[in-house]
Amino acid sequence: MGPGEPLFSLREVGYVYSGRQTALDGLNLDIWPGERVVLLGANGSGKSTLLKLLDGIAAPSRGTMRALGCDVAAVAAGQEAFTFHRQVGLVFQDPDIQLFSATVLDDVAFGPLQLGLTTEEVRERCDEALAAMEIAHLADRAPFELSGGEKKRAAIASVLSLRPEVLLLDEPTASLDPRTKWVLVDLIQRLGAAGRTLVVATHELDIVPLIADRAVVLNEQGRVVADGDPAAILADTDLLVRANLIHEHLHRHGPISHSHRHDTADEGHYHAPETLDGAPLAESADTERPGATRVAPIERS
Repeated sequence: MGPGEPLFSLREVGYVYSGRQTALDGLNLDIWPGERVVLLGANGSGKSTLLKLLDGIAAPSRGTMRALGCDVAAVAAGQEAFTFHRQVGLVFQDPDIQLFSATVLDDVAFGPLQLGLTTEEVRERCDEALAAMEIAHLADRAPFELSGGEKKRAAIASVLSLRPEVLLLDEPTASLDPRTKWVLVDLIQRLGAAGRTLVVATHELDIVPLIADRAVVLNEQGRVVADGDPAAILADTDLLVRANLIHEHLHRHGPISHSHRHDTADEGHYHAPETLDGAPLAESADTERPGATRVAPIERS
C-alpha cells in the first residue's frame, strides 16, 4: 500500500451466498488509516458479510477489492494470508467462536505463539491486551466461567495480542446488559483514541456518536444508501426508517393516540398528540409545545 492510498478500496463489490442469496450489491467504499467507521444496518443487511470480506476470509463474488495493498481474492485463496491477518483482526459477534482454550490467557497467547515470538514477547503482548480490555484478573479463568461481557472482552483481547493495524468488530455490544454494554463502549472508544483503525458493525444507534467519526448505512438489499457524518445520518429520520433502523408505530397514552418514530440515538423524544379521545388535532410535528408529552432520556450508568 502506497502513501495516500486507502486501507480498503471496494469497487462495485457484490457477494452472493450459494449462487442465490445476494448479501452485498454494488458497494463502492474506501476506508482510510485511523478512521473509526460504523456499519449501520438491520439484520440481514450484509454487515457481517462485509466484515468477512474486509478480513480477507471471503472474496467478493463480483467487483474488485484491495486491502492493505493486497488483492482480497488472493488473500482469501491463501496468498499472503499470514502477513495480512497479522495486520487485520476480526472479532466475531459470538465470542465462543474465538475462545477455545483452557484459559483466557491461553486464548490471548494463541495468536502471538503462531508468530514464533519468544516467551517474553508473548507475555508482553498478552499483558498489554489483557490490560487494554481490563481483564488481567481473568487470565487464569476458563472461558466457560465468564459472563457474556467478559467473553466479549476476552475475544477482543485475543485479537489485540496480534497488534493489528485494523480492528473489525461485529455487533460488539449485542446481548449485553446496560452496564456491561457501556463499559465495553468505553473500551472501544479508547482503542480508537489510540489511533487504531476501527470498523464496527452494529444496529444500536445509541453507541454510534461515541465510537465513530463516520457512518455507512446498508439497506436490506445489501447496498450502501448513506455514507458520512454520524450526527447527520442519525438526524435523518426518513433514512433510518427506510433502512429499518428505527420504526413507526401507534402509541396510546391515556386518551391521547398518535404515531411517532422511535430512535434510540435520541436523547429523549417528544410524543406529539395527533388525536384526543378520537378527535384529530391539527398539529402533529414532534416539537415542544403545549399538549406535547416529553419523554425523558434514559439515565446511563
